[in-house]
Amino acid sequence: MEWGTGALGFAAGVVISLVTAPVGVSGAVFLLPVQLSVLAVPSPAVTPTNLLYNVVAGPGALLRYRRDGALGGPLTRRLVAGTVPGVVLGAVVRVFALPGPAVFRILVAVLLLPLGLWLIARTLRPARRRGSREPSARSVSAMAVAVGVVGGVYGIGGGSLLGPLLVGRGMPVARVAPAALAATFVTSLAGAGTYALLSLTGGEDIAPDWLLGIACGLGGLTGGYLGARVQPRLPERFLRLLLGTLAASVGALYAVQALR
Repeated sequence: MEWGTGALGFAAGVVISLVTAPVGVSGAVFLLPVQLSVLAVPSPAVTPTNLLYNVVAGPGALLRYRRDGALGGPLTRRLVAGTVPGVVLGAVVRVFALPGPAVFRILVAVLLLPLGLWLIARTLRPARRRGSREPSARSVSAMAVAVGVVGGVYGIGGGSLLGPLLVGRGMPVARVAPAALAATFVTSLAGAGTYALLSLTGGEDIAPDWLLGIACGLGGLTGGYLGARVQPRLPERFLRLLLGTLAASVGALYAVQALR
């Protein structure tokens, strides 16, 4: 890795995490287009590199949320318990069933574009009280497993999906964000380890780009801490719209790239 590439990765990590940490997203989903289009990380190595970014960047925001007393609780435990086995399965699917970047981009677009638009619509035109009850514990656990699989497939740890899903179902962003980031961090550890093991038999492209992932992660560590620090000062409506806009923007970007 050249110094210029490492500096670009660090800067991207800072900017992305600063914007995404307040809504419970690590920013790895936004790092994907940078890796694929700018840094030329090969597929499927881009996925474990993203998971490595989550591992390095995650403690920044989590430390700040812990100091504020917002980390922990049953929601965090349910998300972690569901996403960890899911991300291992997703890693296996990614390596042996979805190695090409074209399918990779289509999957991201199909998932995030409608999810982001749905959350924006729900925020601008809230549902009636009786239809806005929070999901049950069983629903949260099932959601976490499904999101873990998808997160393992394209290396985002699942936070960028869990955040919009749970917030759209009526949970406050201030409660969801720390739990989603904690789940992302733990599942990224499991996912990165799974890819490292698979790389022993599947070729070098399955292993993460260690130096680049660490450089991006150090930037995310800084930006994530700052983003979590400003989150309590931001209104709930703004955070919901920000989360929906981020998800829809990434989905639209990947839809355009897939059509090309």
